[in-house]
Amino acid sequence: MYLQYLFLFSVLLAASDALVQDFCVADLSLLPGPAGYPCKKPSKVTADDFAYHGLAAAGNTTNIISAAVTPAFDGQFPGVNGLGISIARLDLAAGGVIPLHTHPGGSEILVVIQGTICAGFISSFDNVVYLKTLNKGDIMVFPQGLLHFQINSGKTPALGFVSFGTQNPGLQITDFALFKNDFPTELVAKTTFLDVAQIKKLKGVLGGTN
Repeated sequence: MYLQYLFLFSVLLAASDALVQDFCVADLSLLPGPAGYPCKKPSKVTADDFAYHGLAAAGNTTNIISAAVTPAFDGQFPGVNGLGISIARLDLAAGGVIPLHTHPGGSEILVVIQGTICAGFISSFDNVVYLKTLNKGDIMVFPQGLLHFQINSGKTPALGFVSFGTQNPGLQITDFALFKNDFPTELVAKTTFLDVAQIKKLKGVLGGTN
């Protein structure tokens, strides 16, 4: 009996050791899977894998939404791979907007560094809208998978940083999902109750067809 317990303890210990590692730096030369990128060989890991300078410069807000999101997810910042965290920079010109969207992979926290941002999300069980106007130093959380948005509600550029409880939160922008593809107009109308003329106008603005 003693030997059986000793054997079981040894198996459990070996299994736990196999699951524990300091990090899993992304090997960007390989394709990612559901759990992220495969790990880079430890002998090839350097300090540069754990630092990233891509969020220092403002993003280009000269676009239809007057906004830019600069990510530091596992695909840009190999060191966060497997750690369940990531971050992005949010630049909003005056009048800029991040349209209604979801992150299926994780929750989000926004901290406002500059300007004024109106932000909110919609609950899934009762469709309550939670809105706040955020100023410098304010933070707001957006639960995983819920529709949310950010709008520059001031008269000057706004800057924020958003952190996520995942290495890659994923993204689906509602407007793009409906109007920036070949989703047939009659089906969009049927499933959204929108006017066909308005749908065609939005498809024309966003580059959709059909």
